[in-house]
Amino acid sequence: MVRLTGAFSRLNTRKILVIGDLMLDTYTIGKARRISPEAPVAVIQVAREERRPGGSGNVVLNLKSLGAEVVVIGRIGPDASGELLRSSLAEENVDVQGLFVQQGFVTPLKNRIIADNQQVVRVDYEQVVPLPEMLEQQIIEALPRLLKDVAAVAISDYGKGFLSRTLLSAIIEQAKIHKIPVITDPKGNDFTKYSGSTIIKPNLSEAYAAAGLLPDASLDLAAHKILQLANAEMLMITRSEAGISVFHRNGERHDFPVKVREIKDVTGAGDTVLAMLTYAISNGLGITESTHLSNIAAGMAIERFGCARISLSELARRLLDTDVGSKVFDTEHLFALHEALKGMKYVLLSLTGGDGMTSSIFSAIHKLAKDSEKALVVYLRDAQPEADFVNLLASIRDVKFIVIQSKDLIDICGLIPPEEIYAVVDTKLVTVATTKDLLLC
Repeated sequence: MVRLTGAFSRLNTRKILVIGDLMLDTYTIGKARRISPEAPVAVIQVAREERRPGGSGNVVLNLKSLGAEVVVIGRIGPDASGELLRSSLAEENVDVQGLFVQQGFVTPLKNRIIADNQQVVRVDYEQVVPLPEMLEQQIIEALPRLLKDVAAVAISDYGKGFLSRTLLSAIIEQAKIHKIPVITDPKGNDFTKYSGSTIIKPNLSEAYAAAGLLPDASLDLAAHKILQLANAEMLMITRSEAGISVFHRNGERHDFPVKVREIKDVTGAGDTVLAMLTYAISNGLGITESTHLSNIAAGMAIERFGCARISLSELARRLLDTDVGSKVFDTEHLFALHEALKGMKYVLLSLTGGDGMTSSIFSAIHKLAKDSEKALVVYLRDAQPEADFVNLLASIRDVKFIVIQSKDLIDICGLIPPEEIYAVVDTKLVTVATTKDLLLC
């Protein structure tokens, strides 16, 4: 069997636990028509309002868009914002059994006023309130139940007082017992409270502050100090337009430059990185592949306004710009193909690589690409195609995806039907009636 090199093709649905500070993000969107007669400020004519989970809730939404099952742990107040948060998450099919109501606590709310696609001002309703000991113990007692079947834990700390040192210690310890990786997005200067995390993911300024160093100090020195203080396996530092740098306890460093088409808004980009990184790690991808995917997802997020949700299908299409290996799918990885095909019109071409890359195959691909504006998906009827043949096929720009022999293709085509089905039989391009017939060619 050909070796699958595309990291994307190895992504599959996993159950992720997200714990952190929840808040409600609201957007008041309109146009600035005139200056107020009361003060030298713009008057915003409101066109619409939007409400969605924010803070660690944005990590949850990104994970859902990537195809993960998500259980969330957080606190809300006994108020309208808290109930809206709960219902919004439940509508996304998020497990909300880990939402706890704290009496006297006001659910944080951030309202962004946007006029003509520009954020004018943000109004925050929030207080930093510590977690009461009784509620803290209640959450800790629920951890074994909430961690059942979880493949990875994402800690999203916004510094609002929910993630106490005791609660952090408990969640990391419980995850270690069950051999669950913990990915932490920290807040504040004291990273010792995240001790035992698999990966800690601060931004550049947070890293220097936690290391107690000035910004002109060596980044390698700062990383070394953080790894020692936090007792983490790895450190990932997001560096805005400079990309991402990953540091290991043995002193290794790897830098990942970011490619962005146009920076529009960096809001929520860190949440996107945390979600993508956790999802990739939960699927068994190594740190290099996981960081590569996270970098791409972050680049896509900052090309949009507000807290963007990056879907698996969008990620697939961006990946194809740089990684032809991500085109190839076999039986174990068809979940990712299904996600990639969502919203896409495509034609299916059945081939066999037994005779190598012949002129008839080139002609068939060229004809279908020329005659159709739809994506071309190639189905290889060979159980064990030659790696060179698959790699050559993947390098052809007109070929969108490649599927290696799989009966499960019928199920995918049933959910997302191709526009047309073709096969190359005895050097000729023929039309095939059904997907089932295609598999029998």
